[in-house]
Amino acid sequence: MTINADVQAAGLSAPTIPTRAPERVLQVGPLMPIVQATIAAEHGAVRVPDGVERAAFLAEHGSEFTVAVTSGKVGVDAELMAALPNLRAVVNFGVGYDTTDVAQARARGILISNTPDVLNDCVADTALALLLDVFRRTSAADRFVRRGDWLNGNFPLATKLSGKRIGIVGLGRIGTAIAQRVEGFNCVISYHNRKPAVGVDYRYVASLTELATDSDALIVAAAGGSDSVKLITAEVLAALGPQGVLINIARGTVVDEAALVEALLSGALGGAGLDVFEAEPHVPEALLALDNVVLLPHLASGTTETRAMMADLTLANLHSFLLDGSLVTPVSH
Repeated sequence: MTINADVQAAGLSAPTIPTRAPERVLQVGPLMPIVQATIAAEHGAVRVPDGVERAAFLAEHGSEFTVAVTSGKVGVDAELMAALPNLRAVVNFGVGYDTTDVAQARARGILISNTPDVLNDCVADTALALLLDVFRRTSAADRFVRRGDWLNGNFPLATKLSGKRIGIVGLGRIGTAIAQRVEGFNCVISYHNRKPAVGVDYRYVASLTELATDSDALIVAAAGGSDSVKLITAEVLAALGPQGVLINIARGTVVDEAALVEALLSGALGGAGLDVFEAEPHVPEALLALDNVVLLPHLASGTTETRAMMADLTLANLHSFLLDGSLVTPVSH
């Protein structure tokens, strides 16, 4: 006899078995096509509208969504998160999650995931490409040839990279991968973190200004977020000096962009290789004409192989959360 039959025979009402409401998935901003297609087909994901339609949509449906899937470029900001009262998780495509309101997520117990490790190699490769390009002036030389200037004389001499002193700001997973690469050029490596890294032989420098003073190139690989806004100040750039080079593959907000532009225009800084900017996709117009600056459209992890792995890990995080409320790669916040 079943439980329901038992209670009916005894003349009792059948007990109500509580059931958890199904999770609803919200897409925030554009995502890689395979991720968008999968979360829509398998989980009925709905994309939050942009513009004037957003407020009305959230007022009517915001309470329905328990998990948001977004990217490091877009994130779930304070206003959107507040409009999602039942949000339980933010699944992030990308290693950076500074565009998401981490403080509010922490206060509300909202989980956040990202896609670490799978993009270390490609981001480090991009940092090395920028470093080589600025020192050897390969992009500038390419433009020189295309303009036909070679017909009028030789391209000016560039600068050797091998053996240079390289300072790394943020010796985490990506910073370590960068260090391993520049070791192959017999460079002298130093680094700055909040505290010395365990098991690392590179020289630790507690002061960013001191690190810049002792470096021919400074590579920024620090995490974004409120703690690192304008970490690279005018003082640090001045310490790097007129022969120094700044490489940034972290976040545009980590560098005082106005101070960087001023240093490059005045000659107080020798050159820069930038994959990220403060107000992407907008790039300071003054940088566009400078031959000692290499500008990339935030593509450090932009390879077919890495983006496929990022997509797989994003979907794995979503599937895990929907299955049992856990994340494969949660972040500590």
